[in-house]
Amino acid sequence: MTNEEIISRLEKTLKSSRLGHSIGVACTAANLAMCHDVSLISKAFRAGLLHDCAKYMKDDESIEFCDKHDIELSKYEIAEPALIHAKMGVFVAKNDYDEHDEEILDAIRWHTTGRANMKMLEKIIFVADYIEPFRKILPNLDEIRAKAYKDLDKCVVIIYENSISYIREKGRCMDPTTLEAYEYYKK
Repeated sequence: MTNEEIISRLEKTLKSSRLGHSIGVACTAANLAMCHDVSLISKAFRAGLLHDCAKYMKDDESIEFCDKHDIELSKYEIAEPALIHAKMGVFVAKNDYDEHDEEILDAIRWHTTGRANMKMLEKIIFVADYIEPFRKILPNLDEIRAKAYKDLDKCVVIIYENSISYIREKGRCMDPTTLEAYEYYKK
């Protein structure tokens, strides 16, 4: 499936703001790939387009979808259904967008929580999702955007620090994968 076909199909399932975000992530990811690993440009763009391909259902619908398709959910994902779209995204990318590249699927899978020792494409999508141009203004966003093009690992640490602070401030449930990844990158 071409990128144009993916965009056309995404237009039918995602809200226009979510589609704009996905295109912003795709462009940002391609730029980050040019800066850090030129061989990943086309994969970064495609992974950026598809990273939120399953973010069109309500929370209860997402849980039902996962149950129906044997997508195992952790207690943290059930407590914070906004995390579910990453696992669902792998399923949707494979089945609705005919995407079978494991690097792209892993980048989709880990774009919300990240994980320790992420591969380059996973880091690129994790960061691009946070810094893309249409993203609502977040604390230190200009600094984080600048850091993304200089040192991707340090940028990942700053994003984790902001995310963990936000999750704790809101009193929300935190997936332990997030903390494990933060500790990994902090070292």
